Amino acid sequence: NLFILDQVCSRFSVYRYPGLLMSEENSTKKSAASRGANSKSQNRKRRSQPVPIAYEESVGEAADELVAAAPAPAKWEAQLANIKLMRADKSAPVDNMGCHTLADGAAEPKTFRYQVLLSLMLSSQTKDEVTAAAMARLRRHGCTLDNILATDNAELGRLIYPVGFWKKKVDYIKRASQALKDSHSGDIPDSVAGLCSLPGVGPKMAHIAMRCAWDRLTGIGVDTHVHRIAARLGWTKKAKEPEDTRKQLEAWLPREHWSEVNQLLVGFGQQLCTPVNPRCSDCLNKAVCPSAKLSKAKISKSETV
Repeated sequence: NLFILDQVCSRFSVYRYPGLLMSEENSTKKSAASRGANSKSQNRKRRSQPVPIAYEESVGEAADELVAAAPAPAKWEAQLANIKLMRADKSAPVDNMGCHTLADGAAEPKTFRYQVLLSLMLSSQTKDEVTAAAMARLRRHGCTLDNILATDNAELGRLIYPVGFWKKKVDYIKRASQALKDSHSGDIPDSVAGLCSLPGVGPKMAHIAMRCAWDRLTGIGVDTHVHRIAARLGWTKKAKEPEDTRKQLEAWLPREHWSEVNQLLVGFGQQLCTPVNPRCSDCLNKAVCPSAKLSKAKISKSETV
């Protein structure tokens, strides 16, 4: 009886109020659409939220915990040993004109650290020879925090030209210098996170500055040479950015090699493993480098066609 009564009431409602059924259907559709929109909005919010990067601020076990361990590439020890042999004479530009050589070691400690930071800021996308010449001009001009802040932008531009993106670097240097004066007592920060908070300073510069200016090993400095060569040697997998390379290297490379690997690979990249036409035939790694084997395979295939 209750079932029959329910059916009758239902038909009566539809008959008397035909808009009721449409209203209920529309309400159901709107509710579903609203849920879908909310879900899409939440997904967009999730995607738009920046992914935080944990930077190492101390040396020791706490620093190692930031990167999960990973298995080491099969032939990395032989490859690294060969690179050390090829780099034994230390004749690459980075050895004599790298950022670790450009600051005035006799200067007051704060000034020395400031010059280390400036040399790194100037070095981005710039040959070592050009960076060294620019730093020499700055030191003759007076490369102290107060003097650089007192130098007008046009003069500063003339001093650092022709480093890459020199106009932008003038702005970065001035803003970073002001931040050091206002927030850091005229000294550079003593942490990677603090250094990366400065305009124009990224993780590579920060890790190298920590080693050269503060004598603290916080991570591997990865520039374009390290990024390229690590991929060619098979030390990284699908690393799109230098930060990806840094994290992958630190996940398996023993810590005792961290301090030397940047300079080793940069010099190797300047002299042998160049971006274009690498000298594979002169490389001691030609028998253990996956990229060299790939190159040989392509050559032999083209020769047999």
